[in-house]
Amino acid sequence: MDSIANLEAAIGPTPPAMHYKVIDHIDAGAADWIARSPFMLAGIGQGADLRIALVGGRGGVVAERHALLLSGEAAAAVAIAQVGDPFGSLFLLPGIGETLRVNGRVTQVAGGSVRIDVRECYGHCAKALIRSEFWRAEPVEAPARLDEFLAESRFLALATVGRSGDADVSPKGDPAGLLVQRDGEALLFAERPGNRRADSYRNILECGHVALALLVPGARTVALASGMATMTTDPVMLDRFRVDEKAPLMATRVTLDRIVITRSVALADAALWPVRAKSDVDPAKLFVEHIRANKASGVAASLARASLAVPGASHLLRKGLEKDYEDNLY
Repeated sequence: MDSIANLEAAIGPTPPAMHYKVIDHIDAGAADWIARSPFMLAGIGQGADLRIALVGGRGGVVAERHALLLSGEAAAAVAIAQVGDPFGSLFLLPGIGETLRVNGRVTQVAGGSVRIDVRECYGHCAKALIRSEFWRAEPVEAPARLDEFLAESRFLALATVGRSGDADVSPKGDPAGLLVQRDGEALLFAERPGNRRADSYRNILECGHVALALLVPGARTVALASGMATMTTDPVMLDRFRVDEKAPLMATRVTLDRIVITRSVALADAALWPVRAKSDVDPAKLFVEHIRANKASGVAASLARASLAVPGASHLLRKGLEKDYEDNLY
């Protein structure tokens, strides 16, 4: 696959509504989400230097309207950061399937702190965490052998950067054995139905270097990998990832230049499992607020904002999301 046209033929064009939920700052709802989040995955750098860092616990990430400030353990986790580096991040909340994505550029690294100027902030659908049963996990020891770890992994974060320096960290989730599979010295993973923003795949078309973090939910171990990615709709490849007789839309093949399994201080500090209390943050409300705050012009954007100006809009959106999760998970 070597063009946007082929990509959209495989997964469909990005619906306009997906762009309307993106804002260029951190609003009150997103700041609250970040303050409550015990776990962040961040992609930093570009090209062969692109890496994923894990940050666990609370207090090391402070959200301003136009910046993320990292200090303490959070700053140490992204110690590879240099001024000018693209930065993409994914924030999780206990028991919540939806995630918050904040992207930007590193603008300061000094005195044990890192500053990221924010370019994008938006919520992401829950399908990856639902498929992986991420929040239903109990504490477990992950296998030490790589092939066994890969077979038990159910969640991955994919970090990419485009030619313009726009970073993205995308969540993927599937049952054990169907998240990633070996293909010689490469890894394969599937693209299931989602929001079709496809930022990561557009980035891969422009700059093929990717970084991966693979998790076994419940374990405090992570597999960190990097390499060159390509995408395929080869039916033989897709058949390897069938669920309920449904083949995925596309598969990504990553030719590895590095993969290592390591104990994660961040996962230990985050203490994600078991979930003791589900967060009371309402993702649908955040989505509604972001669409209302989006600065896109045009009739369609205006109609989208107007449709969410009615009382109970977040409740209606939540019902729509739940229906989509039920009917279009695979």
